[in-house]
Amino acid sequence: MYGTPADPAVVRPGVGLTVAVRAGVYASLRGHAWSSGTEGDVLPVAANSSGQTRVDRVVLRLTRADWTVRAVVKTGTPGGGAPSLSQATGDTGTYEIPLAEVSVLSGANSVTVTRKELWVGTRIRPATSTTRNPLPIVGEQAYETDTGITRQWTGSSWRAIVEDSGEINCNFAVSSWQATVDSILEVKNGIATFRPGSFKRTAGTLSASADSKLPAVIPSRYIHPTRDQYILGYMTGAEVCRMQIYSKSSSETQRRGELWLIHHPGIAKNEYVLPSSGVSWVI
Repeated sequence: MYGTPADPAVVRPGVGLTVAVRAGVYASLRGHAWSSGTEGDVLPVAANSSGQTRVDRVVLRLTRADWTVRAVVKTGTPGGGAPSLSQATGDTGTYEIPLAEVSVLSGANSVTVTRKELWVGTRIRPATSTTRNPLPIVGEQAYETDTGITRQWTGSSWRAIVEDSGEINCNFAVSSWQATVDSILEVKNGIATFRPGSFKRTAGTLSASADSKLPAVIPSRYIHPTRDQYILGYMTGAEVCRMQIYSKSSSETQRRGELWLIHHPGIAKNEYVLPSSGVSWVI
Protein backbone atom coordinates (compact mmCIF):
# COMPACT_ATOMS: atom_id res chain seq x y z
CA MET A 1 0.00 0.00 0.00
CA TYR A 2 1.12 3.56 -0.63
CA GLY A 3 0.93 5.59 2.58
CA THR A 4 1.87 5.09 6.23
CA PRO A 5 0.34 3.48 9.33
CA ALA A 6 -0.84 6.97 10.31
CA ASP A 7 -3.36 6.91 7.44
CA PRO A 8 -6.94 5.71 8.06
CA ALA A 9 -7.40 1.94 7.86
CA VAL A 10 -7.72 0.58 4.32
CA VAL A 11 -10.38 -1.90 5.51
CA ARG A 12 -13.04 -1.26 8.16
CA PRO A 13 -16.23 -3.06 9.24
CA GLY A 14 -19.14 -2.54 6.85
CA VAL A 15 -22.85 -2.94 7.42
CA GLY A 16 -23.76 -6.42 8.62
CA LEU A 17 -21.56 -9.18 7.26
CA THR A 18 -19.43 -6.95 5.03
CA VAL A 19 -16.17 -5.04 5.10
CA ALA A 20 -15.62 -1.66 3.45
CA VAL A 21 -12.48 -0.76 1.50
CA ARG A 22 -11.56 2.91 1.78
CA ALA A 23 -11.73 5.03 -1.37
CA GLY A 24 -8.66 6.63 -2.90
CA VAL A 25 -6.15 3.94 -1.91
CA TYR A 26 -3.32 2.82 -4.18
CA ALA A 27 -1.02 -0.19 -4.09
CA SER A 28 1.56 -2.10 -6.09
CA LEU A 29 1.68 -5.89 -6.03
CA ARG A 30 4.60 -7.59 -7.80
CA GLY A 31 4.81 -4.57 -10.09
CA HIS A 32 1.05 -4.48 -10.86
CA ALA A 33 -0.99 -1.44 -9.87
CA TRP A 34 -4.24 -1.45 -7.89
CA SER A 35 -6.60 1.30 -6.78
CA SER A 36 -9.77 1.23 -4.71
CA GLY A 37 -11.16 3.95 -6.97
CA THR A 38 -13.08 7.07 -6.03
CA GLU A 39 -15.84 5.20 -4.21
CA GLY A 40 -14.00 2.31 -2.57
CA ASP A 41 -15.60 -1.12 -2.37
CA VAL A 42 -17.80 -3.30 -0.15
CA LEU A 43 -16.88 -7.00 0.17
CA PRO A 44 -19.23 -9.68 1.54
CA VAL A 45 -18.16 -11.88 4.46
CA ALA A 46 -19.54 -15.42 4.71
CA ALA A 47 -21.87 -16.21 7.59
CA ASN A 48 -20.54 -18.37 10.44
CA SER A 49 -22.78 -20.93 12.18
CA SER A 50 -20.01 -23.34 13.19
CA GLY A 51 -20.09 -22.70 16.91
CA GLN A 52 -16.50 -21.36 16.81
CA THR A 53 -15.01 -17.99 15.93
CA ARG A 54 -13.65 -17.75 12.40
CA VAL A 55 -10.87 -15.45 11.26
CA ASP A 56 -10.86 -14.39 7.61
CA ARG A 57 -8.29 -12.33 5.73
CA VAL A 58 -8.87 -9.41 3.44
CA VAL A 59 -6.07 -9.61 0.86
CA LEU A 60 -4.89 -8.00 -2.30
CA ARG A 61 -4.64 -10.86 -4.80
CA LEU A 62 -2.71 -10.88 -8.06
CA THR A 63 -4.23 -13.50 -10.37
CA ARG A 64 -1.80 -14.37 -13.13
CA ALA A 65 -4.47 -16.01 -15.31
CA ASP A 66 -5.58 -12.50 -16.32
CA TRP A 67 -2.95 -10.39 -14.49
CA THR A 68 -5.49 -8.51 -12.40
CA VAL A 69 -5.18 -7.30 -8.80
CA ARG A 70 -8.30 -7.27 -6.63
CA ALA A 71 -9.22 -6.95 -2.94
CA VAL A 72 -10.97 -10.12 -1.79
CA VAL A 73 -12.06 -11.81 1.44
CA LYS A 74 -10.30 -15.12 2.02
CA THR A 75 -12.44 -17.23 4.32
CA GLY A 76 -10.74 -19.00 7.20
CA THR A 77 -11.52 -22.21 9.07
CA PRO A 78 -13.57 -21.87 12.29
CA GLY A 79 -11.24 -22.23 15.26
CA GLY A 80 -8.21 -22.43 12.98
CA GLY A 81 -6.85 -18.89 12.84
CA ALA A 82 -6.35 -16.74 9.78
CA PRO A 83 -5.88 -18.59 6.46
CA SER A 84 -2.41 -18.69 4.97
CA LEU A 85 -1.38 -16.36 2.18
CA SER A 86 -0.76 -17.64 -1.34
CA GLN A 87 2.50 -16.29 -2.67
CA ALA A 88 3.32 -18.23 -5.80
CA THR A 89 6.19 -16.86 -7.87
CA GLY A 90 6.77 -17.21 -11.58
CA ASP A 91 4.14 -16.56 -14.27
CA THR A 92 1.27 -18.71 -12.93
CA GLY A 93 -0.79 -18.90 -9.74
CA THR A 94 -1.76 -16.16 -7.31
CA TYR A 95 0.16 -13.84 -5.04
CA GLU A 96 -1.48 -12.26 -1.98
CA ILE A 97 -0.59 -9.65 0.62
CA PRO A 98 -2.67 -8.87 3.73
CA LEU A 99 -4.87 -5.83 4.21
CA ALA A 100 -6.77 -6.89 7.34
CA GLU A 101 -8.00 -9.77 9.47
CA VAL A 102 -11.74 -10.17 10.04
CA SER A 103 -13.08 -11.86 13.16
CA VAL A 104 -16.53 -13.45 12.73
CA LEU A 105 -18.17 -14.87 15.85
CA SER A 106 -20.49 -17.85 15.45
CA GLY A 107 -23.96 -16.58 14.62
CA ALA A 108 -22.76 -12.96 14.39
CA ASN A 109 -24.40 -10.39 12.15
CA SER A 110 -21.40 -8.04 12.23
CA VAL A 111 -17.60 -8.33 12.09
CA THR A 112 -14.49 -6.99 13.80
CA VAL A 113 -11.56 -5.81 11.66
CA THR A 114 -7.86 -5.70 12.62
CA ARG A 115 -5.45 -3.75 10.43
CA LYS A 116 -2.68 -5.73 8.69
CA GLU A 117 -1.57 -3.50 5.79
CA LEU A 118 1.92 -3.74 4.31
CA TRP A 119 3.31 -0.36 3.23
CA VAL A 120 5.47 0.25 0.18
CA GLY A 121 8.01 2.29 2.16
CA THR A 122 10.98 3.91 0.46
CA ARG A 123 14.33 2.95 -0.97
CA ILE A 124 17.64 3.92 0.59
CA ARG A 125 18.71 6.77 -1.69
CA PRO A 126 22.36 7.62 -2.29
CA ALA A 127 22.92 11.30 -1.52
CA THR A 128 25.42 13.64 0.07
CA SER A 129 25.01 15.41 3.40
CA THR A 130 23.81 18.50 1.49
CA THR A 131 21.65 16.84 -1.20
CA ARG A 132 19.19 14.69 0.77
CA ASN A 133 15.57 14.68 -0.47
CA PRO A 134 14.10 18.09 0.49
CA LEU A 135 10.58 16.61 0.81
CA PRO A 136 11.10 13.21 2.51
CA ILE A 137 8.33 10.99 3.87
CA VAL A 138 8.35 9.26 7.24
CA GLY A 139 10.74 6.31 7.28
CA GLU A 140 12.72 7.42 4.21
CA GLN A 141 16.41 6.62 4.38
CA ALA A 142 19.45 8.15 2.71
CA TYR A 143 23.05 6.96 2.50
CA GLU A 144 25.46 9.92 2.50
CA THR A 145 28.35 9.10 0.20
CA ASP A 146 30.48 11.94 1.63
CA THR A 147 30.09 10.93 5.30
CA GLY A 148 29.29 7.20 5.16
CA ILE A 149 26.23 7.80 7.37
CA THR A 150 22.80 6.21 6.79
CA ARG A 151 20.03 8.53 8.01
CA GLN A 152 16.27 8.14 8.44
CA TRP A 153 13.60 10.83 8.29
CA THR A 154 11.46 10.79 11.47
CA GLY A 155 8.89 13.28 10.21
CA SER A 156 10.76 16.22 11.73
CA SER A 157 14.49 15.52 11.35
CA TRP A 158 17.10 13.26 9.77
CA ARG A 159 18.55 10.90 12.41
CA ALA A 160 21.71 8.84 11.99
CA ILE A 161 20.89 5.14 12.23
CA VAL A 162 24.14 3.65 10.87
CA GLU A 163 27.42 5.45 11.41
CA ASP A 164 30.96 4.45 12.30
CA SER A 165 33.46 7.28 12.24
CA GLY A 166 36.45 5.15 13.23
CA GLU A 167 39.01 6.73 15.54
CA ILE A 168 39.19 10.52 15.20
CA ASN A 169 42.29 12.16 16.63
CA CYS A 170 41.14 15.35 18.38
CA ASN A 171 44.58 16.70 19.30
CA PHE A 172 44.88 20.46 18.82
CA ALA A 173 48.06 22.40 19.45
CA VAL A 174 47.99 25.07 22.16
CA SER A 175 50.98 27.01 23.44
CA SER A 176 50.71 26.10 27.14
CA TRP A 177 50.13 22.35 26.95
CA GLN A 178 51.47 19.23 25.28
CA ALA A 179 49.30 16.18 24.53
CA THR A 180 51.35 13.21 25.75
CA VAL A 181 48.53 10.74 24.93
CA ASP A 182 46.16 11.31 22.01
CA SER A 183 42.55 12.40 22.61
CA ILE A 184 40.31 10.07 20.61
CA LEU A 185 36.67 10.43 19.54
CA GLU A 186 34.59 7.60 18.09
CA VAL A 187 31.02 8.00 16.81
CA LYS A 188 28.78 4.99 16.22
CA ASN A 189 25.09 5.17 15.31
CA GLY A 190 24.54 8.63 16.78
CA ILE A 191 26.56 8.13 19.99
CA ALA A 192 29.84 10.03 20.44
CA THR A 193 32.41 8.58 22.86
CA PHE A 194 35.38 10.75 23.74
CA ARG A 195 38.49 9.56 25.57
CA PRO A 196 40.65 12.55 26.53
CA GLY A 197 44.39 12.08 26.42
CA SER A 198 46.87 13.15 29.08
CA PHE A 199 48.27 16.67 29.08
CA LYS A 200 51.59 18.12 30.26
CA ARG A 201 51.84 21.77 31.31
CA THR A 202 54.59 23.42 29.22
CA ALA A 203 54.16 27.05 30.29
CA GLY A 204 54.54 28.65 33.72
CA THR A 205 52.36 27.95 36.75
CA LEU A 206 48.61 28.12 36.17
CA SER A 207 46.76 29.64 39.11
CA ALA A 208 43.78 27.85 40.65
CA SER A 209 41.47 30.70 39.62
CA ALA A 210 42.31 30.57 35.90
CA ASP A 211 40.69 28.39 33.22
CA SER A 212 43.00 26.95 30.58
CA LYS A 213 42.38 25.58 27.10
CA LEU A 214 43.65 22.00 26.75
CA PRO A 215 45.04 20.60 23.47
CA ALA A 216 41.88 18.83 22.23
CA VAL A 217 38.93 20.01 20.11
CA ILE A 218 35.78 18.11 19.06
CA PRO A 219 34.98 18.37 15.30
CA SER A 220 32.03 20.72 14.75
CA ARG A 221 29.60 18.09 13.42
CA TYR A 222 29.98 16.02 16.61
CA ILE A 223 29.61 18.74 19.27
CA HIS A 224 26.51 18.35 21.41
CA PRO A 225 23.96 20.98 20.32
CA THR A 226 22.84 22.09 23.80
CA ARG A 227 24.68 20.28 26.60
CA ASP A 228 28.18 20.93 27.92
CA GLN A 229 30.10 17.76 28.83
CA TYR A 230 32.14 17.41 32.04
CA ILE A 231 35.09 15.11 32.73
CA LEU A 232 36.81 14.41 36.04
CA GLY A 233 40.57 14.07 36.14
CA TYR A 234 43.65 13.91 38.33
CA MET A 235 46.70 16.13 38.44
CA THR A 236 50.26 15.55 39.53
CA GLY A 237 50.19 15.10 43.30
CA ALA A 238 46.86 13.19 43.30
CA GLU A 239 44.83 16.40 43.05
CA VAL A 240 41.31 16.27 41.55
CA CYS A 241 40.30 18.50 38.63
CA ARG A 242 37.41 18.95 36.24
CA MET A 243 37.38 19.53 32.47
CA GLN A 244 34.57 20.84 30.26
CA ILE A 245 33.65 20.47 26.57
CA TYR A 246 31.49 23.43 25.52
CA SER A 247 28.32 22.81 23.50
CA LYS A 248 27.28 24.43 20.22
CA SER A 249 24.86 26.71 22.08
CA SER A 250 27.29 27.74 24.82
CA SER A 251 27.37 31.44 25.63
CA GLU A 252 31.17 31.08 25.51
CA THR A 253 31.10 31.21 21.71
CA GLN A 254 34.88 31.01 21.29
CA ARG A 255 35.03 27.82 23.38
CA ARG A 256 32.41 25.74 21.55
CA GLY A 257 33.73 22.21 21.02
CA GLU A 258 36.92 22.94 22.95
CA LEU A 259 38.20 21.10 26.03
CA TRP A 260 39.02 23.38 28.96
CA LEU A 261 40.47 22.82 32.42
CA ILE A 262 37.97 24.70 34.61
CA HIS A 263 38.23 23.51 38.25
CA HIS A 264 41.66 22.69 39.61
CA PRO A 265 44.35 23.63 42.12
CA GLY A 266 47.36 25.49 40.81
CA ILE A 267 49.49 23.50 38.37
CA ALA A 268 53.17 24.10 37.69
CA LYS A 269 55.26 23.61 34.57
CA ASN A 270 55.91 19.93 33.67
CA GLU A 271 53.00 18.69 35.79
CA TYR A 272 50.24 16.56 34.26
CA VAL A 273 46.46 16.41 33.90
CA LEU A 274 45.13 12.85 33.53
CA PRO A 275 41.45 12.06 32.81
CA SER A 276 39.75 9.55 35.12
CA SER A 277 37.41 8.31 32.37
CA GLY A 278 35.87 9.14 29.02
CA VAL A 279 32.50 10.71 28.28
CA SER A 280 29.66 9.96 25.83
CA TRP A 281 26.78 11.96 24.39
CA VAL A 282 24.07 11.75 21.76
CA ILE A 283 24.75 13.57 18.49
